[in-house]
Amino acid sequence: MARVVLPEESTKEISELIDVLISLFFESLPRRDQRNWARVYLNGLVRTSGKKTIRNIAGTGASSVEQSLQQFISKSPWDWTPVRRSLAQHLERTAQRPLAWVVQPMVIEKAGDRSVGVGRQFVPQLGRTANCQQASGIWLASSDAGFPVEWTLTLPGPWTAELLRRRRAGIPDTARSLTPAQDAVHAVQRMAAGWQLQRRPVVMEVSNAELPQCIESFALQDIPFVFKVDGTLPVSFGGAGRHKPGPHTAPARELIDSLRSQRRVVEWTRHGRTEGAVTLLTSAAIFATPGEDRLVPAPPTPLLLVGAWTEAALLPSEFWITNIGDRPLAQLFLLAKLTDRVDLDFAEVCEPAGIRDFEGRSFRGWHHHATLASVAHAAMLLGARGREPERYPAPSRPAVPRTVAAHTAAGPVLPSRPLLPGQSPRREYIR
Repeated sequence: MARVVLPEESTKEISELIDVLISLFFESLPRRDQRNWARVYLNGLVRTSGKKTIRNIAGTGASSVEQSLQQFISKSPWDWTPVRRSLAQHLERTAQRPLAWVVQPMVIEKAGDRSVGVGRQFVPQLGRTANCQQASGIWLASSDAGFPVEWTLTLPGPWTAELLRRRRAGIPDTARSLTPAQDAVHAVQRMAAGWQLQRRPVVMEVSNAELPQCIESFALQDIPFVFKVDGTLPVSFGGAGRHKPGPHTAPARELIDSLRSQRRVVEWTRHGRTEGAVTLLTSAAIFATPGEDRLVPAPPTPLLLVGAWTEAALLPSEFWITNIGDRPLAQLFLLAKLTDRVDLDFAEVCEPAGIRDFEGRSFRGWHHHATLASVAHAAMLLGARGREPERYPAPSRPAVPRTVAAHTAAGPVLPSRPLLPGQSPRREYIR
């Protein structure tokens, strides 16, 4: 999908769409004036050029509007959770039909030290130490679109330990200092327990050190997952390929590479592109994952390690661990690649909606802004497709090999047979 651009003639339609979204998602706001300022802010996020600060949204010389918006965003005590939950429930009821909940980290670099949650910290996504805020978005993602519906803001230790700083930022007493992955896992658990959404696989990248805790947390609530892991991850397995039968431990990359004779070829189309791509896949059952000083037994649901090669690669380059054992590898691979769909929509829709642009210093203000930016994202994406949220139909499915959405609904349809000696790789076509 190309970058969402709203032509002049569409601004009226977008405003009408925002009016509908206000009635759908902001019923929990107790006062009419709050809903009105939500409307003003949403229209500003969609229409304002450049950085979406409160001052830019209010416009030059509109000091009273700026003050009212500042009050609504940073100080008004409205609860953002019901708004986000209503957005998620609506998207699930409509034609979007999400296939997964995708966790996407977001880094917001800052120059100063007063923005809530800011600090000098090492950021894996940047590969360096940066003065920044770290957040995570939980997105409802399909092969056609991704929508952020929940956000976490990670609070480094000083923001929860220093009472004065905590009070100035309005950080709730219940907020703790966790890692971004821990924050995201807790958010997913809350969504699964209380948002009345259909249980979807969770797709996210997890470090070796945090993998056992993430697996255990989701296993407690029977949440399916596809975790991207590093090839250095040590795993315990029963033996395959050149390994003798029996319990062994080896890096994920070594185990997957030993199964190269069982690879299957999958042809698919990358999100946002028209040309085809080729990937080779194989998998192995594993029994344990690493803890701090020992291997941690896997949960009762068996775990599967999946590895992928690009067509010309000599070694496998991507690895995932999943507890989903009833789908073919091609479907698991496409679930994992929904992160690309989210990355695309983040860059082309969510960033233009101003998700990184909040300049206030309060915890409440950051979450209010993130909530409204998520609704603006939905308005921009749905508006660009010309659908009204109450009435747009489910997308038609062409009479061609089924998409991953159809696979999910209908169950496995692709074979999982490995290559036999002397047999050419089987090609599976995924649209």
